[in-house]
Order: sequence, then C-alpha cells, then structure tokens
Amino acid sequence: MKLWGITHRGAVRQQNQDAYAVRELEDGRGLAVVCDGMGGARAGNVASSMAVELFMRKLEEQGQPGDDPQKWLKTAAAHANDGVFQKAVEDPDCTGMGTTLVAALIRKNQASIVNVGDSRCYGISNGSIRQITKDHSVVQMMVDRGELTPETAKSYPGKNLITRAVGTEPTILCDLYRQELEKGSYLLLCSDGLSNMLDDQEMLFEVVHGVNKQKCCKRLLDIAKLRGSPDNVTSILVSV
Repeated sequence: MKLWGITHRGAVRQQNQDAYAVRELEDGRGLAVVCDGMGGARAGNVASSMAVELFMRKLEEQGQPGDDPQKWLKTAAAHANDGVFQKAVEDPDCTGMGTTLVAALIRKNQASIVNVGDSRCYGISNGSIRQITKDHSVVQMMVDRGELTPETAKSYPGKNLITRAVGTEPTILCDLYRQELEKGSYLLLCSDGLSNMLDDQEMLFEVVHGVNKQKCCKRLLDIAKLRGSPDNVTSILVSV
C-alpha cells in the first residue's frame, strides 16, 4: 500500500484552509484524512488544522482499530468535533467555525470510511470510478428530492452550502461506509476544491493512465489551478 497527498491554496485564495494527513499504522493499515475549513479568514484554517490533529491524536490514543474500525473512526471524529466546537465557543475570533472531514482506514482488502460534509472519497478499480461518500449539502438534498439533476447540481448557485460539519454543533452526525478493495485499486479523498474543478472521468483518467502515481495528486492540482480553482485544493491517493 502507498499513500500520497497534496494541498494548495488554489489559484485565487490567499490562505489555505484545507488540511490533511496520511499515515501507515504499525499493523500495515493505511490512514488518510482530509478536512476543508469554513468560518472566516482565520477560523477556517483553525478548524481544519485542529480537526486533523485531534482526529489523528485520538486514533493514536485508542491503539489499534481491532475488529470494529468504523467505531474507531467514529470515536475519533467525535473527539475532533468536541475540540473544534469548544474552541469556537471560547474564542470570539472562531465563532461559527467548522470543517468537513472525510477519512479512510485501509487494509489489503477493505476500507472503512467516515464522512461529514462535502469532501469526498472515491473508489477506483477495473477502469471505473465511483463516489463512495454522499455529500451533506443543500444541493445534494435537492438532488435527492428530484429538484435538481446531478448534472445541473454541479453549477447550481450556493452548491458549497453544507448541512453537516465538524465543530458547528455539540454533537456530530457522521456517515460510515465499508468498501471492498481489490489488488490494484485506489481510493481518492479530496476537498470540493478538486471535485468542483474536475469531473469523475477526468479524475479517473489521471489516476489510471498517469505513468507516475506518485505525482498524480500534483497533476490533479495543476489541472484545477489551470482552470482558475477559486477554492483550496486537497487530495490524497491511496494505492492498494
């Protein structure tokens, strides 16, 4: 297993409010997390950085994930929520801040995934790509109700409005997924700064046909920047 990641402020923003981390655990499993902060010039950066740090620290405190990796991830996400929410309550400069969070724990044949917000995890195998996570956003709710098609949702005004976030409420509601993995498959985790600039097939092409997998995240970033990426861009690629 190999893990690569990159983050950048994009073509317009002066500050990067995304954060990420990748790590290989002692038992050979891989861990990846992406957070996309919100809440003002300073607070978004604080929220995403805190969430990544607290999430990873809680996982270390819990020890190895054992037989219930989803519970392991959920507990860490709740810990991150507690810390970000408390900071938002105590620090006037951080009032209302929050962050998305998508994370995956990967072993040879299976990934456990936790998601809050509209950062995404994609599965790539056998020449196809599938969005594993479901966005917690106003636009996704409208798609679910049949008011928008997935295609029109891509350019709908206010598509960045999310319905769940880490740190905005005292408790957190997250979605959990389990994904079977084949040898030679990939996971791609990213903030919406990437998924808003490239469609699924473009991401698939870069992952599958790019000769140097180590530079795949950089290639995806470069495409987003060339298109004027108005948001921060973060991605992690996991090769199984």
